[in-house]
Amino acid sequence: MRYHNSNPTAVPRTLKEVRQWRRERAGKMKQKDYSYRVPVADPDLIYLHSNNEEPSLTWIGHSTFLIQRAGLNMITDPIWADKLAFHRRLSPPGLAITDVPPIDVILISHSHYDHLNIATLRRLTGSKMLIVPLGLADKLRRKGFSSVIELDWWEKATFRGVDITFVPAQHWTRRTLTDTNASRWGGFVIENSGSPTVYFAGDSGYFDGFKEIGSKFRDIEVALMPIGAYDPEWFMGPQHVTPEEALQAFLDVGARKFVPMHYGSYKLADDTPREALDRLEAEVLRLGIDRESVRMMPHGETWRLNN
Repeated sequence: MRYHNSNPTAVPRTLKEVRQWRRERAGKMKQKDYSYRVPVADPDLIYLHSNNEEPSLTWIGHSTFLIQRAGLNMITDPIWADKLAFHRRLSPPGLAITDVPPIDVILISHSHYDHLNIATLRRLTGSKMLIVPLGLADKLRRKGFSSVIELDWWEKATFRGVDITFVPAQHWTRRTLTDTNASRWGGFVIENSGSPTVYFAGDSGYFDGFKEIGSKFRDIEVALMPIGAYDPEWFMGPQHVTPEEALQAFLDVGARKFVPMHYGSYKLADDTPREALDRLEAEVLRLGIDRESVRMMPHGETWRLNN
């Protein structure tokens, strides 16, 4: 089984295009300034290990968030890897993996290595129910994970009163030379009574699906949106939003708060963390978006969502 985007023209890049990108970036990357580091806050470990009621959100780095609600510890796309391919991590995780409270639910948006890190999954403690895209469950069971729920777009799992809906994204997947698009990709909407609804977008290019998500979930409080790995846009456009497109997606889904992610941890494309943030800030000003709507989180900071 091979999966496809709702936009049939959004397909993985060809080997010829990959080679063209590599030729173009060879000289350009030498001029890039990677001196900026995402700020790191001291994590509130006492709170994180004792919180059984209050909804909270902690950015660990990249696309990894610890989400606490209804007594559950949930984590998105967990990765603590020191490097990806040949690139070392740019900024440390905001929370040491040994300090993470026991995890009840792990949400995996897709199978790319910076979102599905097997070594990290094994090191996390807790009961660890994995909620993954359609096509990934068998792979993870072969890796030794017995508690796995597989979802297709718009399907929902309910775990101890928390509804988790897998929603579309525009992306692709591959872990080997032969498994391109052998599993789905997407994001998650997390909701339960008494807690703000959170939308975790995963990885995505800009597409009409953001408006559809907004029409189906009319009370999204927080949108966790990627802003990095967009350059060069001719190559990355179908799979990664630009900072400007991320803000448009935020408006499309009708969320009240925007939290940027997927920047500052790894070199995945030709943009730098500072470039992504500068473009984001300029677009917030151009669109006249209330600055209070954009929450810039340091690694390790915990946001108590009812405050």
